[in-house]
Amino acid sequence: LPGPDQDLLEVLELVQRTQDYRAAAQLLAGTESEGELRWQRVQAFAGAASLELQQRPGGVHETPGGQWLRVWRAEQPKDAGGAAVHAEFLVQQAWRTATPGTDDFRIIMEEAREACAQAALLAPGDPVPYVIELSIARGLAYAQAEFDQLWLKILDRAPQHMGAHLAALHYWCEKWHGSREQAYSFAEAAAARAPEGSLLAALPLFAVFEHLPEVNLVASFYQSEVVTRAIHGALHAVHAARPDDPTLPHVRHLLLFFLVRAERWAEAMQQLIHIDGHVGALPWTLYADPAAEFAVARALAVAGYEANGGSPAGLPG
Repeated sequence: LPGPDQDLLEVLELVQRTQDYRAAAQLLAGTESEGELRWQRVQAFAGAASLELQQRPGGVHETPGGQWLRVWRAEQPKDAGGAAVHAEFLVQQAWRTATPGTDDFRIIMEEAREACAQAALLAPGDPVPYVIELSIARGLAYAQAEFDQLWLKILDRAPQHMGAHLAALHYWCEKWHGSREQAYSFAEAAAARAPEGSLLAALPLFAVFEHLPEVNLVASFYQSEVVTRAIHGALHAVHAARPDDPTLPHVRHLLLFFLVRAERWAEAMQQLIHIDGHVGALPWTLYADPAAEFAVARALAVAGYEANGGSPAGLPG
């Protein structure tokens, strides 16, 4: 997880220990549909089921992992939460087990698209099924006109949804179906129209991250004008955001990454105070061992801060 969600952790532990889905169904039923928290919880339940299946594929004498999700769908086919988790589960399975462009990948993604449509019918005002479809749009290479139609459905339901904007940004990136210019334009437009307190003001930093050259860059790159401007936008967004905004940890994690590389140690430490102990966010999740990558950045931040006269013990909690 990117940050604390004690209710989710307790329910996940219960579901995985008992293989009974009902606590997950109750938690999602009580989670506001338009907000970021529902999207993050759907992702977490789907990810847990996907990882369980990876660890226990099942066999002649063994029940496959994630069986609780299959039972959930079978016993409560009209439950919108279960339908959304199943759709996201299929998306994660496609990315986890198949290669984009192959028949296997397309087959799973087409099944996921159908699951998204079913989830959307069960909860017409819920943006989550359409947010899930953004990943399908990227994987199946939707034409831009088709992508735009999907995006309008999300804007109608949750125009400030940070998770949706992060998913859409991937589509517009150079490595997928857009370009650096399109991605920057999308991010900057969202930041410009973001109301005060919205973390969309941090979106340009994510666009910069998605287009970093694949080489080890010197600190001067991270101190350049384009990066500095994006960092400042994200810092402003973090200061103005509600402390309980579920997407706030995502921005803090990426800020830590950039602030360490820009050798802005005190500001890096300020982010670390809030996210220490959590690693479920970019950029750490791109690595095989997210915790190890986070630990490296953490160590650099502490060492840099201390080398410049700071004392972590004196930082406010």
